[in-house]
Amino acid sequence: MDLTTHNHENLSFMIEGLKKKLQLVNSGLIQPEDYELSKYDDIKELYDMVMKMPSFSIRDMEGIVEELASLKTK
Repeated sequence: MDLTTHNHENLSFMIEGLKKKLQLVNSGLIQPEDYELSKYDDIKELYDMVMKMPSFSIRDMEGIVEELASLKTK
């Protein structure tokens, strides 16, 4: 998948990938439709960083989830 293309399909792919990688218990709180394409580059940067991390501390997870929450538009 070419994530350099800004579209809703790629945005959904990245959000779902983040949820899966973080193994969120309440992943229903983070839905791809809650994010707009105007935040695509920020979400892509977060996605790239998270996908490179082999593991996460609780603090890491909290920070990533807070960042995702700050990028929400709804």
